[in-house]
Amino acid sequence: MTSYVENETDTVFPFTVKKLADKVMKAVLDKEGCPYESQINLLLTDNVGIRAYNAQFRGMDRETDVLSFPNADFIQPSDFANLENKAADYFDPESGELILGDIIISVDKVKEQAQSFGHSVKREFAFLVAHSMLHLCGYDHEEPEDAAIMEAKQEEVLHSLGITREETDK
Repeated sequence: MTSYVENETDTVFPFTVKKLADKVMKAVLDKEGCPYESQINLLLTDNVGIRAYNAQFRGMDRETDVLSFPNADFIQPSDFANLENKAADYFDPESGELILGDIIISVDKVKEQAQSFGHSVKREFAFLVAHSMLHLCGYDHEEPEDAAIMEAKQEEVLHSLGITREETDK
């Protein structure tokens, strides 16, 4: 797996962003049975930045915590079987890696939500990465039953990594 991480803010977290992001990304891909080496881009921005991206790409002029831009069109979530049929669209011709997509996270929202939910910024950041990775794998949460599936998968991944709600930054 290859991840590219860019931080357009001055925010420094009490953990190594790339190391934690890679750990969560890999756990999601393993859990979802991804048979390919993959590429994921992660951009960290602030509330102003994510609001601009949300307005530009989704037509929603408001802040959000995370944006996910899947590159692959899954027939069913995590059904990787048909992706080779569109190899030119989904795979990097140089590395052969599946270009899974892009994630944009608001560092302001990470801190706000961690405080609001009473857990660590590490846990909130990991949660948002896991959540977004599931979107990149074709999941959504438009319907209550789909939301329940995503929530269970997110918690499973975080639990398997020992990242719990009880964890604090202290």
